[in-house]
Amino acid sequence: MRKVKPKIRRIEPDPRFNDELVAKFVNNLMLDGKKSTAYTIFYDAIDMVQEKTSEDGLETWKKALSNVTPQVEVRSRRVGGATFQIPQEIRGSRKTSMAMKWMIGFARKRSGKPMAQRLAEEIIAASREEGAAYKKKEDTHRMAEANKAFSHFRI
Repeated sequence: MRKVKPKIRRIEPDPRFNDELVAKFVNNLMLDGKKSTAYTIFYDAIDMVQEKTSEDGLETWKKALSNVTPQVEVRSRRVGGATFQIPQEIRGSRKTSMAMKWMIGFARKRSGKPMAQRLAEEIIAASREEGAAYKKKEDTHRMAEANKAFSHFRI
C-alpha cells in the first residue's frame, strides 16, 4: 500500500470556455497525444449541439454529463468461497470520469460519420435522458438495486 497519497494535479482550463471540466473531457477524448484535434472535435460537437437544439451547447453538454453520471456501482467481493456483487456509492471524481468515458466510448461506437457529429448526437441523446451512455447508467443503478441484499458485506 502507498505511504503517501498522490497529489491531485490541477488541470489547466480550456481556452474557449475557460472550464476545467471541459479540459478533462478533452483529455479523455484525446488519442495518441493529439490534444488540438481533440479540442477541434469537442468544439465542433458543441457547435452542432447548439445548431440542432437551439440552446446553449455547453449547458446541454453539462446537462448530458449530469444525466449520465452514476451514483452507485457494484463491486465484486469474495465471501466464504462465493463472489457477491456489492453495491457501493461512488466518490465524486470517479463519478465524473465514468460518465465522461461512457459518453466518449459510446460516441466512438456509433457508426459512420465524423467523430464530432457522433459526439454531438450522443450529447443530445444523453441530455434528453436516452442513448447508450444513459442506458449504461440505468443498468448500473438497476444492478446495484438488485444486489441491495448484499450491502451488509460492505467493508
